[in-house]
Amino acid sequence: MEYDQPIAMDDVTLSEADGIRYLHFGTEWIQGAMRIARPHDLVLTYTQQMMAWLLFHEPAEQEEIAILGLGAAALLRFCMKHTKSPLHTVEINPRVTAMCRSFFRLPENTRSQIYHEDAEKWVEKAEHIARYKVLMVDLYDAAAQGPVCSSEAFYRGCYQCLDEEGLMTVNLFGAHHSYDENIDHIARAFNGNVLVLPEIDEGNIVVIAFKGDYLARTTTGMLMDRAQVVQDQYKLPARRWAKAILADQP
Repeated sequence: MEYDQPIAMDDVTLSEADGIRYLHFGTEWIQGAMRIARPHDLVLTYTQQMMAWLLFHEPAEQEEIAILGLGAAALLRFCMKHTKSPLHTVEINPRVTAMCRSFFRLPENTRSQIYHEDAEKWVEKAEHIARYKVLMVDLYDAAAQGPVCSSEAFYRGCYQCLDEEGLMTVNLFGAHHSYDENIDHIARAFNGNVLVLPEIDEGNIVVIAFKGDYLARTTTGMLMDRAQVVQDQYKLPARRWAKAILADQP
């Protein structure tokens, strides 16, 4: 079914073009996308890069993954298909979840739990401390320019939610005035254990932050070997990510 006119659910809207369905928060800015014929694909380049933590870790069946910001549920659908991990998603707006259930093929799944809460408060709750192997943070409002959660206290909360060998990816917007501040806050919260992937054409920049000592123990050969595995197994451009990471090293 093609939608020539936007479909609205209060402040959450969708549009379609060339076989791709887009989520909006009442503005022209894209908050997520789904290829209708292949709903588990990661359509937007930055959502692919949000999975770059796979360069450093293969998730085990019982290792929990958290996603802060549902968007069009692209990351959640991808993780449902490609991992066996329990999945926890934080989304402040229940209408976003309803739109994803109705139009973005988000199924009910016993492995998946969605919290309709403020992410800043969620990361501070005792039941989430040291619980997650991976956090993927993609928190934007209708303006879609800078993250809505960006304080050092928030990123310290993310740090404490990770287990002792945890990883985090964050979607930032390079042209926004908050970019440098976010980088500084993430670096402070994660003791400088941060990698920055190259900016993509749309202006998104994905940051990988590490609670464990992944960077110290990962050699060039290990990174490239793992990138090939990720590329073959997950059909993501992992070798390109690895080469970009290595090119940025002193």
